Amino acid sequence: MNEKVILLVEDDPNDVDLTLRALKKNNIKNRMDVAQDGVEALDYLFRRNKFKYLEERKLPEVVLLDLKLPKIDGLEVLRQIRKNEQTKLLPVVILTSSKEEQDLINSYKLGANSYIRKPVDFNQFSDAVRNLGLYWLVLNETPPGMVD
Repeated sequence: MNEKVILLVEDDPNDVDLTLRALKKNNIKNRMDVAQDGVEALDYLFRRNKFKYLEERKLPEVVLLDLKLPKIDGLEVLRQIRKNEQTKLLPVVILTSSKEEQDLINSYKLGANSYIRKPVDFNQFSDAVRNLGLYWLVLNETPPGMVD
């Protein structure tokens, strides 16, 4: 069976826990891998350094990407994803607390599939995660060859 993996790129441990709780609350049992900064996210996606062991062609079903990250910010991660032949069609959802209009504009210019502001309230956040899971893991059709 083909496991649909979510890659969460998030440096705040509280937001990671919140996302895990929201997934569990909504019975979304997919594996969620976490990258804590932009460098780790790119290493994971391109199978470098500590992620060399991962299957080369197995990519996550969707990347949930924060913008404000240490080492390399989310916009640069998105830029690198889109310029690489193997990952350029990978669904990337910006999941951020940023309210800056320029972040929204730049995300879409760089090829984000969606831009979602993190709600402050847990119930609203849980609803957002449920809808994300339903759409990206159940309804969305991934381009052929993206995930084996």
